Amino acid sequence: MKLTTYTDFGLRTLMYLATLPEGQLTSVAQVSSLYDISRNHLVKVVNQLAREGYIHAIRGKNGGIRLAKSSGDINVGQVIRALENNLNGIDCGSPACYLVPVCRLRDALKLAMEAFLQVLEGYTLADLTGNREELMVIFNQLEVQAGKPSS
Repeated sequence: MKLTTYTDFGLRTLMYLATLPEGQLTSVAQVSSLYDISRNHLVKVVNQLAREGYIHAIRGKNGGIRLAKSSGDINVGQVIRALENNLNGIDCGSPACYLVPVCRLRDALKLAMEAFLQVLEGYTLADLTGNREELMVIFNQLEVQAGKPSS
């Protein structure tokens, strides 16, 4: 299965937030600059992650974003289920498929998607960021390249 860019951005944002010291805020602008991705697109992703309870977003001058719960409590498979808009594996309506009434591909793909997600439900954000020190080296390099050295 190929994840959408939307979900990819969400997972990458969570991974970055998981490497920050507990409670430290960052901004959507910082994360979008770090990954060199669209700030406008990332705002939508972060808003959904906040609605889903994964990110705590604080508005205002001293605001920012941070994880809303411990990385060990964030299940990767559940995040993907929340962010992906099509977990069927195929869109039978675009363009309209004449095989729908007798198609077995759709059911096979649905089973495969469920198996894929069940594997990912065996991982937490903490599992993905267990190499925090290595990730921080890369994030620090990206921040320098973006012209915003880390503190």
